[in-house]
Amino acid sequence: MAILLTTIVKGQTAEGYDQVSTFLHEVVRKSPGFILHCSYSSEDGWVVLEVWNSKAESDKFFAENVAPNLPRGIVPKRSYQELHSVVTPNI
Repeated sequence: MAILLTTIVKGQTAEGYDQVSTFLHEVVRKSPGFILHCSYSSEDGWVVLEVWNSKAESDKFFAENVAPNLPRGIVPKRSYQELHSVVTPNI
């Protein structure tokens, strides 16, 4: 079942996000199970929303590609929500 992953990174800035995501955007596009990524600044820090086909695929991508590239001391808070439906464009 598809999931919505919400990640909150306290203290993160647009500049810090851009530094980590510069190469990750290309990698995530090719990752099995990836559907959507978006991010924005909030009072709680930086928020990343992603939709994946499964939690397992999301966790694998995070462990292999994100965690090793996070600046020291950055610990994202991740939460998951199973989705009832996902609609994507016909491409």
